[in-house]
Amino acid sequence: MKVSDILRVKGNTLFTVRPEDPLSEAATTMAQHDIGSLVVMEHGELVGMLTFREVIQAVVRNDGAFGSQAVRSVMDDHPLTCTPETEIDEVRRMMLNRHARYMPVLTNRTLAGVISFYDVAKAVVDGQDFENRMLKAYIRDWPVEENAGERQALL
Repeated sequence: MKVSDILRVKGNTLFTVRPEDPLSEAATTMAQHDIGSLVVMEHGELVGMLTFREVIQAVVRNDGAFGSQAVRSVMDDHPLTCTPETEIDEVRRMMLNRHARYMPVLTNRTLAGVISFYDVAKAVVDGQDFENRMLKAYIRDWPVEENAGERQALL
């Protein structure tokens, strides 16, 4: 399974912010759309990632207020990225190693989407459920041997 499989199911709605935007506006956008991250774009290029983790840390450092902080001052300016062709198992390893909850997906340098750790976990579980159903169907439909009872009696 690849990242493109997740993006196909997830859809293509993206929320972005500029590095110079106020952190308070970014947090408002995240709250209004019930999302945990914003991709930070400048001149059409990915320059960072802002997640609820960075927002909370910034507010705590500023005694519970947003103040006049810009997104640039708190964003992750070296976010993990992947491509639509990246295998889900590789994405899972990358996210676990970096404790990343969100990952931008790039095709060359163009933003194709964002996947979350939840998206990856759901894809893995859905894949395992499908495989489990197929194996159970295979076992259920296993051909029955006509002389199985006679063979058992001989043993």
